[in-house]
Amino acid sequence: MMKKIKRILFYLSKLDYKEFIFLIKVKLFKIKSDKFYIYERLLLNKNGLEIGGPSNMFASNNFLPIYNVIDELDGVNFSSETLWEKNLSNGKNYKFSAHKQNGMQFICDAVDLNIINSNTYDFVLSCNNLEHIANPIKALKEWLRVLKYKGIIILILPNNTINFDHKRNITSLDHIINDFNNKVGEDDMNHISEILELHDLNWDPELESYEYFAQRCRNNFDNRGMHHHVYDLNLLDDIFKFLKLETIFKHSTVFDHFIIGRKNFK
Repeated sequence: MMKKIKRILFYLSKLDYKEFIFLIKVKLFKIKSDKFYIYERLLLNKNGLEIGGPSNMFASNNFLPIYNVIDELDGVNFSSETLWEKNLSNGKNYKFSAHKQNGMQFICDAVDLNIINSNTYDFVLSCNNLEHIANPIKALKEWLRVLKYKGIIILILPNNTINFDHKRNITSLDHIINDFNNKVGEDDMNHISEILELHDLNWDPELESYEYFAQRCRNNFDNRGMHHHVYDLNLLDDIFKFLKLETIFKHSTVFDHFIIGRKNFK
């Protein structure tokens, strides 16, 4: 109860009146984004791949009900058991919607999609996932490899001003490029000291204790719970430029940053 009270007080201290009302509408009344028509136009009847899903945000009657308008969707998870999903297995069992046929579930790391052919999908989705990846450029290059020419990539990342990363600085583009050039692996622990010091436990109510959190971080390669990097729209836009992606739309809410890019190269 105390954590919930602290969270409400934190929201009130950080948000203006309009932002707080938006928060209530999204959380309690599940309003649909007024930007959804953009996503619908890009994804209608398309076939795609989701990294780290399924995602509640894309479900029916939620903020971005993308699952309603697409045709087929496959999914990638790094393990058969994650902090968010249990009992996963390779095969035609990626259940993202009750109203659509299951897609293929791939059990593989997001930085190595070698079991998926190049130029396969019309779009790639990733919701609150890239921040869990130690080498995001390596991951994005793989996602672009499986994306068709003129395909669409949609990234959604948490807005750190209103979550447990609010004490951390936005990561620099140079840092992320250096991680790629230095071939940083997903077992990288360079950020653990910063995370243990600055992660605001009041904003992570699911955690049992600081000791549990610290141990989970030390075992991060097995659970992928850490946020290696912290993003804002400027950083995401710079990453797209580095990857020679065309940014066709970007926006932020109180909770998240959204960016859509187009692959204009073969």
